[in-house]
Amino acid sequence: MQLIYMRNAMENPFTIKSYESKDLFCDREEELQLMVRNCVNSTDMTLISQRRIGKTGLILRLFDELRETRPDIHTLYLDIFASRNIDDFIKLMAEAAMKSFQPKTSMGEKLMTFIKSLRPLLSFDNITGEPQLQIAYQTAHEKEYTLRGLFDFLDSQGEHIVIAIDEFQQIRDYPEQNMEALLRTYIQQTHHLTFIFCGSKKHMMADIFANEKKPFYNSTTFISLDKIPETPYAAFIRRLLSERQRSITDDALQFILHWTRRHTYYTQQLCHTIYANESRDITINDVKKACEQLMRQSEAVFLQYRQMLTDKQWDYLIAVAKEGSASQITASRFLKNHKIGTPSVSRRLADALCEKGLLNKDVTLTGTSYSVSDVFLSRWMERL
Repeated sequence: MQLIYMRNAMENPFTIKSYESKDLFCDREEELQLMVRNCVNSTDMTLISQRRIGKTGLILRLFDELRETRPDIHTLYLDIFASRNIDDFIKLMAEAAMKSFQPKTSMGEKLMTFIKSLRPLLSFDNITGEPQLQIAYQTAHEKEYTLRGLFDFLDSQGEHIVIAIDEFQQIRDYPEQNMEALLRTYIQQTHHLTFIFCGSKKHMMADIFANEKKPFYNSTTFISLDKIPETPYAAFIRRLLSERQRSITDDALQFILHWTRRHTYYTQQLCHTIYANESRDITINDVKKACEQLMRQSEAVFLQYRQMLTDKQWDYLIAVAKEGSASQITASRFLKNHKIGTPSVSRRLADALCEKGLLNKDVTLTGTSYSVSDVFLSRWMERL
């Protein structure tokens, strides 16, 4: 047992797939405590952030904290990013419930009885072993009835359940035009369910929850997830390395946080690569070597973007990458330096690239700025 522990302790601590443990999770203490308080007080939340900034990790860290400190609160997570319609939504929610409430528990047994009443085709994934459902419907009314039944079942158990729905803005792409109104109606009638609506498309999430003409208007409290501050992130990286008998120079650490712009996914990816290279005393040269590795590994993917975009869109993306953060896309300096054309052309190109998910649009009290969504792509484009 001791040998197994020692081997695992030396595994790469910079996770790039999913949340593993609070020991490998960086900061977010303020947001975590706020979300715990909201869950305890049954306050629905809207969590908004850029993609890959750590939103899902924070939700799973929250669920971990609730299991440890509030075992009376149950948790359920579903990611609807790949869903296309109400059928997929029901399927994902039912599967998430089956994953959260194991069959041998009292609630799990009741859930299985309810699921069987839908007459589904039930199978299990060959690799993960997780349940997979297929439910046959005849009419749209049957789908709505099933969705409402699922909410009613969970609520009727009398247990406090926190349900996190990731990439919630995806419902805007469903062919069912009444999905927002339908969900709002069902959710409003529950008494024991607390919801966390998460999204990475800020403008869409804002329209869903802050537009007074929409069903979800003013129904949740907003939490905006920003980048982790430099000091706690630097301390986190240094701690994980030190615990594994490795060191890093101050300039190397600063270079990591600057080069990745403290964007969680890209910072973790770079640190993961540095650690995998097995240097015991990490210098800035080790960091730059890892950066080059990541650029080479991703270059084939980056070149595919070239085939997806028009010449003007590609050139515009390069322009924003070279700026790092473009806050005045209609200013004469920006237009002239990058041969963009007119202000209207610049706005149109920016909107198109935001829609494709290649540009981030950040609106603050000081103004609006644009940046390339993929930090590694941005760094690669700086060289062109």
